[in-house]
Amino acid sequence: MRLLLIHADYIEYEPKEKTKFAEECEPKRVRVEECLVSFVSVEKGDEKVVDRAVEEIREVAEKLNVERIVLYPYAHLSSNLADPDTAINVLKEMEEKLRKIYDVHRAPFGWYKAFKISCKGHPLSELSRSIVFEEEREVTQALKAEEKVKSYWFILTPEKELVEIEKFDFTGYENLRKFAKYEMEKRRAVDKIPPHVELMRRLEIADYEPASDSGHLRYYPKGRLIKSLLEEFVTLKCIEYGAMEVETPIMYDRSHPTLRRYLERFPARQYIIKGDKREFFLRFAACFGQFLIAHDSVITHKHLPLKLYELTRYSFRKEQRGELVGLRRLRAFTMPDMHTIVKDMEQAKTEFFNQYKLSVDVLRGIGLNPDDYEVAVRVTKDFYEENRDFVHSLVEVLKKPILVEMWDQRFFYFVLKFEFNFIDALDKASALSTVQIDVENAERYDISYVDEDGDRKRPLILHCSLSGAIERCIYALLEKAHMEMERGKLPMLPVWLSPTQVRVIPVSNRYLDKAIEFAEKLKRYNIRVDVDDRDETLGKKIRDAGREWIPYVAVIGEEEVRGNFLTVTIRSESTLKEQKKVKMTVEELAERIKRECEDKPFKPLPLPMLLSKRPSFR
Repeated sequence: MRLLLIHADYIEYEPKEKTKFAEECEPKRVRVEECLVSFVSVEKGDEKVVDRAVEEIREVAEKLNVERIVLYPYAHLSSNLADPDTAINVLKEMEEKLRKIYDVHRAPFGWYKAFKISCKGHPLSELSRSIVFEEEREVTQALKAEEKVKSYWFILTPEKELVEIEKFDFTGYENLRKFAKYEMEKRRAVDKIPPHVELMRRLEIADYEPASDSGHLRYYPKGRLIKSLLEEFVTLKCIEYGAMEVETPIMYDRSHPTLRRYLERFPARQYIIKGDKREFFLRFAACFGQFLIAHDSVITHKHLPLKLYELTRYSFRKEQRGELVGLRRLRAFTMPDMHTIVKDMEQAKTEFFNQYKLSVDVLRGIGLNPDDYEVAVRVTKDFYEENRDFVHSLVEVLKKPILVEMWDQRFFYFVLKFEFNFIDALDKASALSTVQIDVENAERYDISYVDEDGDRKRPLILHCSLSGAIERCIYALLEKAHMEMERGKLPMLPVWLSPTQVRVIPVSNRYLDKAIEFAEKLKRYNIRVDVDDRDETLGKKIRDAGREWIPYVAVIGEEEVRGNFLTVTIRSESTLKEQKKVKMTVEELAERIKRECEDKPFKPLPLPMLLSKRPSFR
């Protein structure tokens, strides 16, 4: 299929003359304003690429923030055209799928038409796409197994009873019901733009990068700050837990015999790149590098459990296009990846349980409480039968029902896995924290340890990400804020992650010097503070601070200068109807913020302190 995409002020067309393949229509002049016009040449075999074509159009429309799409049959883009019946069916199917999200207008097929179009003339206003059907080149054995695997679904209750999912009463557990439905249907594609996409743009956190591959984002200064704070927080938690931080390559030889076998056991699609003489794949986790380090290390029973950690910036997975959206699912993402080498299953279970509890603490520190996510346990039947009490003990931590997926046989390299899954505003689930007990890779990578008797033995390995992908944590925080706003609460990020923690607003220019003086004092307490020195009304400055979710907004006028205090609006204690205002000294405000950010990393303000000095990234 060939697409020519024009971002237009308008398109105006009029059917003039039928061909023998023409659809029935009234030949009248039609005009569509403010739209993305997609000129489409349907080629042979294109009935197999409709979803990809729709995703291409959706992705461009999202970048351009348009609401209307015009599908315009245009045979002149190709010499390999499909037959008319196929072309019409393909266009109708595209129209139907796009209409779920956009206002869609389809020009009639098989007419000679006169048309006028006004192209907007910016860098993204004229784009072309070529979509060719290809069999999936790299589908691992694990991915094929995942498509065929037979799952048995249960709910593990707080009373440690395993109930078949059809018999469980979901009353009072609406999020768990949504999660179970999502998992059992296995429908990952997104047919509507989730709220966090608009928020990540409006708050100038991140946006799509049109010059890159899909699923690769750009981060603005505020987004880079949030992302780096999260990276540092999770890294410190892993190091405090006893992990040793390493760094490994992002690409590996596809022909390496050990790696090749591992690729077949990991359910991820790879990026393949060509070197001078070899083909390489971009890593989709830190497993390869850490396992190769362990293979070359001398390890004894005294060293176990041994933990290696890397923050992978980036890991790469060539996710399917219909699943890519905002920060939720990416092709390039930052993954805190820890692997724990243990001597036996008993030690593995101890570490698994400890890392389960640590994951709860890490998410709570990020701003995601147990009520914000659902727990999934995936387990082989054999492991469950042999370790029933251990699996059941997992409900003791959060005391809430758990979704259990059980397999008759082991398709992957692990026998037990847990995930914490965030349910967003569109009822889609996304995995955050996870730990897996790996029973294969010590042998595959020839990793061993020396036991008390001097004999070499094979360990087990735990794969752990205490938070999941960093980008997905930001997605979850934004979606949570949106859902809280829907319930009447003011949206905000945790104070330690807020790019600006305090905004100082002088009521007029007379008090600007004093506002800057107060801001400089706050900076000395390691607080991110800025000053709104713009030539705007006080009301607009306060409204803009609200739109940026600033946790503390301090106004300075004559009364504040005389009393040497700040009148502070506290966002976390305010509502949509009423603001909580408190008179505070600089020291009192600093102490409050210090308590809220206790034990969290700090980075300075990522932008100029004076708002008048800042560019707009939108």
